[in-house]
Amino acid sequence: MPRTSPPWETKSELLVKTEDTTNPKYGRNPNERPAEDYIRYGVINLDKPAGPTSHEVAAWTKKIMHLTRIGHGGTLDPKVTGVLPITLEDSTKIVQALLHSGKEYVCVMKLHGDATEEHVKNVLSEFEDVIYQRPPLRASVKRQLRTRRIYYINFMEMDGRNVLFKVGCEGGTYIRKLCYDMGEIIGCGAHMQELRRTRAGPYKEDSGNRVTLHDVAYWFAEWQEKKQDKILHEFIQPMETALSLIPKIVVRDSAVDALCHGANLTAPGVLSVESNIAKGSMAAIFTLKGEAVALAKAILSTEEILNANHGTVAALQRVLMPRGTYPKVWKSGNKG
Repeated sequence: MPRTSPPWETKSELLVKTEDTTNPKYGRNPNERPAEDYIRYGVINLDKPAGPTSHEVAAWTKKIMHLTRIGHGGTLDPKVTGVLPITLEDSTKIVQALLHSGKEYVCVMKLHGDATEEHVKNVLSEFEDVIYQRPPLRASVKRQLRTRRIYYINFMEMDGRNVLFKVGCEGGTYIRKLCYDMGEIIGCGAHMQELRRTRAGPYKEDSGNRVTLHDVAYWFAEWQEKKQDKILHEFIQPMETALSLIPKIVVRDSAVDALCHGANLTAPGVLSVESNIAKGSMAAIFTLKGEAVALAKAILSTEEILNANHGTVAALQRVLMPRGTYPKVWKSGNKG
């Protein structure tokens, strides 16, 4: 059993603080957005091929779809394949949320000497915890010592000196360095032979919405020709899907525009809150229609938010919804 459950195994419940209704004149369900907005606030669960860099894959997607902005949820080395969430246009604002949602990989580790299967299994299990890592020389980040959490390492099989295992870990974990460190503890040395990312936060390789670059090119061309919005749903998902593992706070319509202007969330605006919010953790603020409004840092825990009648409950970090989507019902301050 893992010492810490990964984000996708954490159970939560939406707890209602007070009831309210939403005005159908403003906003809309993310799946019902018109084509331009569906693309503007869309994410693609892309299966990256071996060869190109993550940046090249993102750039090709940008060119295929004639976009102005694009991003991706976690860099993969050129030889590594698998899940690479691609954020389109304004959905690039949610990339930071994907970094908090964990990753999963299937890896082939090559031992440099002989070792028993039992010994290898024991060493792998020792790394299921918080570990120290210094990024490798070829990394694109500063090479300073840092901690990363390994949720689980599941030994799958061993063939000679090849060890196949699945690892669930915190974003920013270097599997190449993990293999090197495990090889040192095993005693014979080891390196990463092959790697595939099977999960990036809520996006998985075995889900029906995973697509290739060829799929993107085909479906986008189909949409351009036929202009049927449902075609976009074949390869694009609403950006809200990227936030499915982030604890949620649902707010009333009257609070939305103030948040879009950068105001912090106060207790009177809260309608419901998920059960797993801790002080200082990231939270996603949603409307009653399921639209993402902003990312915020929780000032209070779930229980405290439910019991609060006034005061700030979450400090805004990133506004996701454009101003004016919902009507302004707040006052900007006293005059005169």
